[in-house]
Order: sequence, then C-alpha cells, then structure tokens
Amino acid sequence: MIYLDRNENIIEWGSEELSIPYKSPVDGKIHRYFPDFYVKVKQYDHTIKEYLVEIKPKNQVTPPKKNPNRKTKSWHYAIREWGKNQAKWKSATHYCQKHNMEFKVLTENDLGLNNPYK
Repeated sequence: MIYLDRNENIIEWGSEELSIPYKSPVDGKIHRYFPDFYVKVKQYDHTIKEYLVEIKPKNQVTPPKKNPNRKTKSWHYAIREWGKNQAKWKSATHYCQKHNMEFKVLTENDLGLNNPYK
C-alpha cells in the first residue's frame, strides 16, 4: 500500500471498495466478492487505465491435482477454494470488460516477494 501511495503514476486507489456478485459452485448461491484493490493508473503513454487487483499466494492460483493418491481434508478444501476463486475471477473479469477495466491476479512472484536478496 505504501507503493500505491508513493507512486506518482497512481492517480487513486482503494482497498476492497467494490462488491461484485458471483455464483458459488459450492452452494449454488449468489455471494459478494470484494477484490483486494481498485487502482487507477497513468500509463507510460499518458492514458488512464483502471484495474481490479486480487493478491493470492502462488499455490492458490493453480488448480489442485485432479486425482491425488490421498484425498485429504486439505485437498478437499483446496478444491472448494479453487472453484470459488474461479467463479469470483470470472465475475470480476466480466465486470471489468463491461467497465473498460482490467482484472489482474498477482502472486508473491509478481510482487517480488520471493527473492531472498530483496
């Protein structure tokens, strides 16, 4: 968040400011998804672009194994979370397309947090 405050190309930003409805594959009900960040950025070509950004650990942005040797509680949890995240991200992508925005999911790799020398 300090980066967003100090970056001169960030025009405005907010945390969990927007609610996007999505249908959960777990219970079939409509829920609300709050993306982590809304960011309005001045691009290099001086155009303005708006983003919705979700921050997730790298292990949550890849699907769990389809047929593991053991189907543990943690595997079942990962399957449910993966399904919910996919539904959320699909709704966020659709919302962004309708509002001329872009949806991004960032991990620790994208944020440079996996390098022990930083």
